[in-house]
Amino acid sequence: MRPIRRKVFPQNLVKVVKKSDYPALDVFICTADPIKEPPMSVVNTALSVMAYDYPTEKLSVYVSDDGGSQLTLFAFVEAAKFAAHWLPYCSKNRITERCPEAYFKSEPAWYPETDQMKNMYESMKMRVERVVEKGSIPYDYCITNEQQQFQSFSNWTTDGFTHQDHPTVIQGIRCQTLSMFPGRKTGQITHNFKAGALNVLLRVSAAMTNAPIILILDCDMYSNDPQTPLRALCYHLDPQMSSRLAFVQFPQIFHSINKDDIYGAEFKYPFQIDPCGMDGLGGPEHPGTGCFFSRRAFFGGPSSFVPPENPKLSPYQIVNGPIQSKEVLSLAHHVAGCNFEAQTKWGSKVGFRYGSLVEDLYTGYSMQCEGWRSIFCHPNRPAFLGDVPITLNDLLNQTKRWAMGLLQVGLRKHSPMILGFKSLNPFHALCYTNYAFWPFWAIPITIYAFLPQLALLNSFSIFPKVSDPWFFAYAFLSSGAYTQDFLEFSLAGGTIWRWWNNQRMWMIRGLSSFAFGLGEYILQSIGLATSGFNVTNKVVDDELGKRYNQGIFEFGVASPLYLPLTTSALINLFSVVWGLVQVFVNGGFEDLFLQILLAGFGVVNCWPVYEAVFFRSDDGKMPVKITVISLVLASVLYLATSLAF
Repeated sequence: MRPIRRKVFPQNLVKVVKKSDYPALDVFICTADPIKEPPMSVVNTALSVMAYDYPTEKLSVYVSDDGGSQLTLFAFVEAAKFAAHWLPYCSKNRITERCPEAYFKSEPAWYPETDQMKNMYESMKMRVERVVEKGSIPYDYCITNEQQQFQSFSNWTTDGFTHQDHPTVIQGIRCQTLSMFPGRKTGQITHNFKAGALNVLLRVSAAMTNAPIILILDCDMYSNDPQTPLRALCYHLDPQMSSRLAFVQFPQIFHSINKDDIYGAEFKYPFQIDPCGMDGLGGPEHPGTGCFFSRRAFFGGPSSFVPPENPKLSPYQIVNGPIQSKEVLSLAHHVAGCNFEAQTKWGSKVGFRYGSLVEDLYTGYSMQCEGWRSIFCHPNRPAFLGDVPITLNDLLNQTKRWAMGLLQVGLRKHSPMILGFKSLNPFHALCYTNYAFWPFWAIPITIYAFLPQLALLNSFSIFPKVSDPWFFAYAFLSSGAYTQDFLEFSLAGGTIWRWWNNQRMWMIRGLSSFAFGLGEYILQSIGLATSGFNVTNKVVDDELGKRYNQGIFEFGVASPLYLPLTTSALINLFSVVWGLVQVFVNGGFEDLFLQILLAGFGVVNCWPVYEAVFFRSDDGKMPVKITVISLVLASVLYLATSLAF
């Protein structure tokens, strides 16, 4: 209704604010599994933000490992040694690409130290990956580093220290980066993984640095522009908006997408197109990464401050002691304990909000309902670049988790249909309502994927004839909707093939992720199922990566999510063939045209499924088990509907 496209000029910031007056910045990075989220990916993200064009004494990077792995700590001890050379190299040569992995892959300009830096990086990377592959740290390394004050490695040698049950471990590295392992105990943590980890970071950082600005980053989303913090400060330091500004959101953009984005993984609408429109209504949603928050926004509305139980965690508290002091470390360990939040307002009134698997969207939405607003900043050079799932199963599971989380927002007392319309601009509330009820798209998509085709198999017409005036209404609405969708996508920089794959994946997600998410939410609501936070796999196999880059769909595993998709593909194929036979033998083209057209549209969209079922022999083909079960389901549906028609 009111799209806004902003532009900032960070070069002018230094004319107004001295660098010594820049607010301190805390960066939060969360990881949970060193196998699915390789430590080198997390290291590259951290190094890219440590090298920001920002006063180093005002920048702290906090890394939380909910998996409690010593491999993460090992990677950051090694990275700290490399950072001592990498950061001055970037600053001296005014490097723009400050993620080491991306920089050395980009055939960089040569400087006297370039070859040496590359060798240092490759050596560090080799040591980390060798340890990750082995799964443990060499004993002699631990002994050597204990003498260098890295005594935290000894925690993993104590009895009873496990992934699910361990005390808090906090290790400061070169006083700029801190690796953290929040205290955990099986059965004691009731909130979902990421929001809980971020709240721990919020409290620990308050005890150690308490910066007024906080950057939230996914562990695989590295900084692509060293001036990004200055762009955010152009808003956070603006006296006309700073008093009510909760966060500045940058778009999620991905570097690992293949040419035509076969899985529609860039999610251009929620991450790039829709936020511009929401910005004009009160602010974009928070999708979980690339966001500069005001610390104050986590403690109630602009005019309704909610103080934390411990005054030392207040956003107004000034930290005087060094982060390695006994008093500071004692407080940090205390607030990171697994029982600290019991009987407190954390997760409900203070901090990141619990109660949804999409805690990021829920937190941003809650802030806006409290009276805060947000800003969408979309510079020409992407501020951050991340990874995407490169298998269909990983992407569908990720979207299923989102679907369940969105329903947890939409069907509770804080629903945009209730609280949203009371607290927000009505159109802004409708934006959140659109997201919260995404999974219900499974119902019409499933109906259109099966019902007209099954009717066609039974030679039964359910749409208007071509000569019927209602036919033109169908044609106008369908073509109009697709034309609008294509124009919006193209104007946002999308190509025709990316648009085609995006609309195809919308239907695939409707049949699988949305349908399964809706069903699992219903089962969970009546106590028959539980949900958890499953980390998306970030590891890329060579053969798998090759197929992805060639634009070939990856099936490979016998996932239940493939069953409705494969069943629909088979029914659409059979119905097109049978419909054409009926037309040639018995006529009735006008009666069956729309159904044949719809089934044909389904066949074209399902071509990757037919390839995987009938033509492929590689490891990414459709498992025979899924094909057989789908054939049985298709037969059962046909027999059941033949009785109805």
